[in-house]
Amino acid sequence: QVQIEERGGGSVQTGGSLNLSCALSGVINCGYVMTWYRQTPGKEDEFVSSIDSDGNTNIADSMKGRFFISRDNAKPAMYLQMNSLSPEDTATYSCKARTACKGVNQMHWGQGVQVTVSS
Repeated sequence: QVQIEERGGGSVQTGGSLNLSCALSGVINCGYVMTWYRQTPGKEDEFVSSIDSDGNTNIADSMKGRFFISRDNAKPAMYLQMNSLSPEDTATYSCKARTACKGVNQMHWGQGVQVTVSS
């Protein structure tokens, strides 16, 4: 059974940093794409970053230079280091994973973690 574990988030002041992690379990010999996206009330969901089982990584252009991705292929897990945070980064950050195990494609959702940046 595939499970998502999200960690991190919290409250910081402008200019601060936070680290988020998203780890999958139950995906041995499966393909996967893991994505961080963020949600703000009244706005569309915004893509933040992704990794996949082929070794690809991707991060939103608007966040490059402030947000950095690292990964642990063994778990697998995706780590998002967020620097120089501003109030505009305040959102619920959620991890979702699309998995392909033995020909079966599934989508899995994390519960989300809150990031609050105060001015």
